[in-house]
Amino acid sequence: MNLLSIFWNLIVESAPWLLVGYLLAGIIKQVIPSSWVEKQLAPPGFSSILKGALIGAPLPLCSCGVIPAALAIRKAGASKGATSSFMVATPETGVDSISFSYAVLGPIFALVRPIGALISAIVAGVLVSTFDREEPVIEEKSQSCGNCCTDSQQGTSQKVSLGQRLLNAVRYGYGRMIQDTAKWLVIGLVAATFITALVPQSFFLQWGDGLLAMLIMVIVGLPMYICATASTPVAASLLFAGISPGAALVFMLTGPATNIATMGVIKEHLGLRSLVAYLIGVIGTAIACGLILNELYQVLNLSLQLKITEHGQSYPLWRQLAAIFLTSLVASVWLQPMLRDRQSANTPVEQP
Repeated sequence: MNLLSIFWNLIVESAPWLLVGYLLAGIIKQVIPSSWVEKQLAPPGFSSILKGALIGAPLPLCSCGVIPAALAIRKAGASKGATSSFMVATPETGVDSISFSYAVLGPIFALVRPIGALISAIVAGVLVSTFDREEPVIEEKSQSCGNCCTDSQQGTSQKVSLGQRLLNAVRYGYGRMIQDTAKWLVIGLVAATFITALVPQSFFLQWGDGLLAMLIMVIVGLPMYICATASTPVAASLLFAGISPGAALVFMLTGPATNIATMGVIKEHLGLRSLVAYLIGVIGTAIACGLILNELYQVLNLSLQLKITEHGQSYPLWRQLAAIFLTSLVASVWLQPMLRDRQSANTPVEQP
């Protein structure tokens, strides 16, 4: 499979979840008052971190799809720790990935995976909150988002219809949030394309089980874009080939929670210290959970219950249309300024 095919497959695979994430960001902006977010997630204590993990865990968003939603709650007043826990818990697990894990990997993985995701999210949030001093969030205002940026302030003085709120949510999610994440999204997908094309599966299998295999899974999963659902059959194939359950779990926890796009956005919006704390929390917890899982399998003499399921081999028309729509939105981020510059250059200057 050539690079372009892999790149397009990644777009088709991620487009529905990304579009849901952007729309969710717009809905969060319109429906959830900033005061409520500040009350629930703004305090830099443990409770807001726990709430961020519990709110994010059931949402069916991938590691890129969670970015716009996380930026929305951050701009609404969420603390760095709560934002980080939300960004970890959301892509690592979800109702869809848990059910898929049960079908492909068996009940043990279906139970351990969400538990590991919640622990990972809480640890990452605590580390970010501890090692990076909180700064007040300043709501950015831009002409590009039109009226959607002011609707939350208008709510108390002017009643906005449900239809208008939905329209503003779409404008914000597919307008401003696309602009905020387009660069890192493209960089992440391009990097994932090269990793998928150039790193053979045999590279993973030669390391077998143990801590070294888990570290290899971290190195590979860290920059890779892969959603929780898509990581499930990959983990199953690695387990079939002989890798340990713990190493597979490390891949399933680090892959969805980290990629180049996520790390770039965290660095830009939360800071470098938050990024380091975030990675330490995700990686450290994933390895700890992997070691514990391996020990459980040995002590309890558990057996794997695997069923390889093809994922993403053929795509229905609606997914391809979603990919085309997403591509057009991302392309517009660069095309619109170019068109404006060209129009400005062609506009005659009036002589005094």
